Amino acid sequence: MINLAVINLKDIGKYLIRIILALMLLWFFSKFLLNLNKNQSTNIFSKIDGNKLLSCLDETIPGMKQINDKEEIIETDIEKIDTLKVIFKTQLGMIYNVKNEENKEIEKEQQEHSQGNIQVAEVEKAQTGLETEVIENNVPDKYTNEYNGVFIKNGTDYNLTEEMLKPDIEVNKQNIMIFHTHTCESYTATEAFNYEQTGTYRTTDLNYNVARVGTELTNQLLSYNYNVIHDTTYHDYPAYNGSYDRSLNTVKNLLLTNKDTDVIFDIHRDAIADYSYAPTVKIGDEYAAQLMFVIGTDGGGLEHANWVQNLKFAVKIQEKANELYPGLFKSIVLRNSRYNQHLSKAASIIEVGATGNTMEQCLTSMKYLAKVISEVMK
Repeated sequence: MINLAVINLKDIGKYLIRIILALMLLWFFSKFLLNLNKNQSTNIFSKIDGNKLLSCLDETIPGMKQINDKEEIIETDIEKIDTLKVIFKTQLGMIYNVKNEENKEIEKEQQEHSQGNIQVAEVEKAQTGLETEVIENNVPDKYTNEYNGVFIKNGTDYNLTEEMLKPDIEVNKQNIMIFHTHTCESYTATEAFNYEQTGTYRTTDLNYNVARVGTELTNQLLSYNYNVIHDTTYHDYPAYNGSYDRSLNTVKNLLLTNKDTDVIFDIHRDAIADYSYAPTVKIGDEYAAQLMFVIGTDGGGLEHANWVQNLKFAVKIQEKANELYPGLFKSIVLRNSRYNQHLSKAASIIEVGATGNTMEQCLTSMKYLAKVISEVMK
């Protein structure tokens, strides 16, 4: 009887040691795996084999192998160990599922970021074959040069030749980048787009300034299956001075992860002293704000090897616009300032309307602009 009691106590002690060690190991691995870097943990979990891991316990925990090999294990011992295996595998599976869900969220955020945090919205695409009419206003559209029906107002000392204006340029047709150097520029308020001004025809509310116009163009272009990067960073708030320096840094950073981007639009609103100025074109039954390309050069002394290519691309877009919707664009303005357009061979400023235009008119313009772009960049 005494010998039998000793043997039972040893067995109980042996089982308790196994259980305690296994639970300690489970706790240790759970804490360790949960604190791993998300990407690293995903790679580890994808390669983990629960059975192999458990078979390593004998080698990693001192005494475990000796306990298991010392005596023949009875049926109840096997059941206990199998139970621990099930628990361990279940914990690993739960941890893996948590990490997998977290990484799905990260991938979703990255995808949204690549589209400027813009969700694809239902849009009404522009129709063609519509009659157009430029609405008369008090600011005449002047120009100095003409190429195949495209007018250019040359504010530089360059003599524009036919070769410089010929739109023989090819660009990456998949990626389009949109940003705003003067993000807070806004329009004449309406009942639907009534906003609180944070300056003269300016607001930090992205639903009522040119960022909203950029969002509309983004959604339109997405409907044509382009990859669009839309950045809505404030570059002119709280300080207006230095806006171009700040937007330069933004675009440089965006290009680090979107290196194949040729087409870059800096969407603005025209600003002149006459706040009633509202350049408008009627297309079919709709009123749309007129658009205007502003192209920079190296005339101010800053290096800008891309300016002729930028000009060619603007001419190419405007040629197609004149074909589909005559009057949608005013004359291209060529200036000495660089406007950060040295970063790409198809970079430009597009002025969308002026202070006298409404947001509704500007959003309508984006529908027709997107159609023009889709025809040029087939």
